[in-house]
Amino acid sequence: MSFLPVSKQDMAERGWDQCDFVYVCGDAYVDHSSFGMAIITRTLEAHGYKVGVICQPDWKDPQSVRVLGEPRLGFMVSSGNMDSMVNHYTVAKRRRSKDFYSPGGVMGLRPDHATVVYSNLIRSQYKHAPIILGGIEASLRRLAHYDYWSNDLKRSILLDSGADLLIFGMGEKSVVEVADALDSGLPVSQLTWIHGTAYKTRNLADLDDPVILPTWEELRADKLNYARSFGIQSKNLDPFSAHTLVEGYPHDVYVVQNPPSMPLTTQEMDETYELPYERTYHPMYEGRGGIPAIKEVKFSIANNRGCLGQCSFCALNFHQGRIIQARSHESILAEARLMTKDPDFKGYINDIAGPTANFRIPACQKQLKAGACVNRRCLSPKPCPNLRVTHKDLVKLLRELRAIPGIKKVFIRSGIRFDYAMLDPDRSFIEEIAKYHTSGQLRLAPEHISDAVLEVMGKPSNDSYQAFCKEFYRISKQAGKEQYVLPYLMSSHPGSTMKEAVKLAEFCRDLGYNPEQVSDFYPTPSTVSTCIYYTGVDPRTMQEVYCPTNPHEKAMQRALIQYRNPKNYDLVVEALHRAHREDLIGYGPKCLVRPDGPHGPRHEGAKGKGPKRDAKGQKGTPGEKGKTPQRKRGKSGRPARGVGASHGTGTNPKQGIYAARGRHHGKKARGAGNGRAGRPQGGR
Repeated sequence: MSFLPVSKQDMAERGWDQCDFVYVCGDAYVDHSSFGMAIITRTLEAHGYKVGVICQPDWKDPQSVRVLGEPRLGFMVSSGNMDSMVNHYTVAKRRRSKDFYSPGGVMGLRPDHATVVYSNLIRSQYKHAPIILGGIEASLRRLAHYDYWSNDLKRSILLDSGADLLIFGMGEKSVVEVADALDSGLPVSQLTWIHGTAYKTRNLADLDDPVILPTWEELRADKLNYARSFGIQSKNLDPFSAHTLVEGYPHDVYVVQNPPSMPLTTQEMDETYELPYERTYHPMYEGRGGIPAIKEVKFSIANNRGCLGQCSFCALNFHQGRIIQARSHESILAEARLMTKDPDFKGYINDIAGPTANFRIPACQKQLKAGACVNRRCLSPKPCPNLRVTHKDLVKLLRELRAIPGIKKVFIRSGIRFDYAMLDPDRSFIEEIAKYHTSGQLRLAPEHISDAVLEVMGKPSNDSYQAFCKEFYRISKQAGKEQYVLPYLMSSHPGSTMKEAVKLAEFCRDLGYNPEQVSDFYPTPSTVSTCIYYTGVDPRTMQEVYCPTNPHEKAMQRALIQYRNPKNYDLVVEALHRAHREDLIGYGPKCLVRPDGPHGPRHEGAKGKGPKRDAKGQKGTPGEKGKTPQRKRGKSGRPARGVGASHGTGTNPKQGIYAARGRHHGKKARGAGNGRAGRPQGGR
């Protein structure tokens, strides 16, 4: 099998006069199952449709969308694996320097709001061709939504793009139904019944018991109306129980969202990931540096979909849903064996991937017949009594993968739910992770340590995190391994007052942890946290929540986590005064900064170093005799294998949960996950 056509010449070589569908995408052309474009185009191909691809067309040149001619059935448009605005801008709204989904990482090869721009460009050239939107950008903007970059409410992307139809969610089932309907001769305007789609109309007469959302005028008039609308939307995300939603706009225009598509069965998941992907980028990019995004995923395997975690800042609930879908062992093992035949494979599987790596089964038996509960979450604020917790199937899978000839190591980089792992009385999974699937450090995402903030986030309590770390270190020590936990922390999330931010700084202080990277909360479309950020209330309860929205306050909260950096001194001092925590300005062991300026031992970790230690691994102080021992380091500058943390079991600074000595590298893996900037969002 070869890549799909990208030119008229490619079409001619296949004997095609015309494509059935032309897929226009903001990403470069990568034919790998981690890329939504690849899955959708290969799915259509498997159902007998001729599909051509136009990747990163020049939006300033109308001819760029004409290179394959007009398709027989329609255009499909996607921004790519990420929202184009998240791809382009940091949370501080500064332009990023690199686009991992473009040749050579070059920035600027796609426009802002790419889906809207591409769709309007196509419409300018083909007045009557059906245009169908998909991908993460369209999926999360299918109804009115807050746009962080303009700091304003935006209409449904269907209206701004001029498109005819929108497919939301993962899309495999919906796109085939759409294709078959168009192929049968039905006009796109009549495709109103397909689950997992949204459309615009002037006629609501045929709808069966729809839920009417606040109108555009009502949303603009009062932010609380938007919170109420979002609350309704969040209760209509399950394919078993969701109602049709209707959002009204001026001039008698309505956007109608059908219920989501049903989740894929194991067989359907297998079929999706066993399509004949080339598993790499198109050779036309070879001379331009290739596509950086392939590096993290080429030797990774998708394990599951869906997430029962429901973190407030994550859009997975809106995109993939809560019902866990998993591939069979046979399918995953076959893909692993295929990897071993790749000449570039060095024996390391980078990730057994999923939104959450240790979810392999639906949360409860009820979900298989009646869907996920509307008014109850599976894990927070407390685990549901009906929650099924077992890792037996996953442990068996990991052992089978390790037994394949040619595989040296299988990593898990997608992240795990440590609270779910701790609910399992069988510690086999944690043992497997500690003994075989961690290389020096285990990445976890506690995000914060304040239970008040964690509750707003939908994350487990800090006690749960501490308990997991204690267990991980106990098992690591028994195995004779020096390993430590590398946490992802988030500043300025809704619910985080300056008092809570100071608590997080104290946490880092007590554990000798100095993160090089910190995630500022990023308000992206269609998350609960973004709704809170915009409206000031939690749409699930309509209760007020404090939100740090001022850029200067956000800078202070971030600076507190990185208080050792001299550049942050003034911000840290100001934050401590604002929080009335002047007790942390001084010379004592608990102080964060000195009163006489940003120089001295408290700031020696400015470049990522933790507090200096003596020969016994204890914290050193100025004037002590002797030298701090230097850790052996690998060529990359990272700690050499086998050199890591003490196996502390508490919050004692001398025996911390994190590494007790040396550096702590905060580099993130760009794996499938929660939609943070720089990580593939996995959308279709």
